[in-house]
Amino acid sequence: MSEEEAGVAATGKTEAEIASQPDCWRQAAGLLADVAGVLPASGERVAVAGCGTSWFMAQAYAAAREAAGHGETDAFAASEMPLRRRYDRVLVLSRSGTTTEILDLLARLDGTVPTVAITAGSGNPVGQAADAVIDLAFADEESVVQTRFATTELALLRAHLGQDIGPVAAAAERVLAEPLPVEMRSARQFTFLGTGWTVGLASEAALKLREAAGMWTEAYPAMEYRHGPAAVTGDGSVVWLFGTPPDGIGAEVAAAGGIAWHSDEDPLAELVRVQLLAATVARARGLDPDRPRNLARSVILSPR
Repeated sequence: MSEEEAGVAATGKTEAEIASQPDCWRQAAGLLADVAGVLPASGERVAVAGCGTSWFMAQAYAAAREAAGHGETDAFAASEMPLRRRYDRVLVLSRSGTTTEILDLLARLDGTVPTVAITAGSGNPVGQAADAVIDLAFADEESVVQTRFATTELALLRAHLGQDIGPVAAAAERVLAEPLPVEMRSARQFTFLGTGWTVGLASEAALKLREAAGMWTEAYPAMEYRHGPAAVTGDGSVVWLFGTPPDGIGAEVAAAGGIAWHSDEDPLAELVRVQLLAATVARARGLDPDRPRNLARSVILSPR
C-alpha cells in the first residue's frame, strides 16, 4: 500500500475502497477471458436487473451494449421486470447476493430463460439461484455505500463490449490524485446529467451524495434539463455533466447562477470524483459514510 492509500485508509473504509478502484478494474478486465462464455453473446436479447446502485449500473450497461451494436438490452429494477417479455438471457447484479427482490426475480424466472449473476461470492443465495455466476469477491466492500463493486462490475461489462479498461483506470488514478474543487465542497445542491450510457452514471452519482452525505441531488437525461429541472439552478447549485454535454447548456447554467462542471476524463472516472466528494462532504457534516443513516448493506425483506 502506498503512503497515499494508507492515508486514505486511515480516514475510513469508504475512502480506501474508492482509492482501490483502478486496480479492481484492471483485475476485472483480466478476468474476462475466464467468464466471457457466460456473459451475453452478441445478438442476444438481454434483460439486466438490479436494485439501487446495481439498477443504475444495469442502465449504463444496457445503453452501452445497444450503442455498441451487441443487441437489444433492457434494464429494470428487479421488482419491476415484466415476466412476459422474451429474452435470450437475464443478467442480475447483486453485491451482497442476498437482496430479496433479486432472489424473487430469479425464482420467478427459474427454468424459463438462462440467468447469470454478478455478485461478491458464488456461494451466496443469488449465486446459488442463478444458472451461472461471476464472482467478484475481490471487489467486495465493508462499507454500506457501494463504490468499487459497482464500478468493477461495469468495468468488466465494458471490457466484454470490447472497450480497453487500461485508459479508464488511468483516468481514475488522475482523478484520485486531484484535489476537489472548493465550489463542489460548498455547494448546496447538485443536478447530475447524462447522455446515452452515462444517464445511469448520473443517477448513481446523485444516489452517492444522497446516501453518504444526505444532500439534495437530482439526476436526468441531459436534454431533459430544460424541461423543468433548470428551475432549481441558482446560487450554490452545481450541474454536473457526464458524457458529451448538449450545446449551450453550460452557458444556461451559468446564466442561472449555477456552476456547470464537465470533464474530459472517462465518465466512470468522473463517478470516482463524485464518490470522493460524497465521502468528503459527509465527514464535513459530521456523518460517517461507512455507515450512512437509515441504510443497510443489503435489503432483506421479511416474508409476507
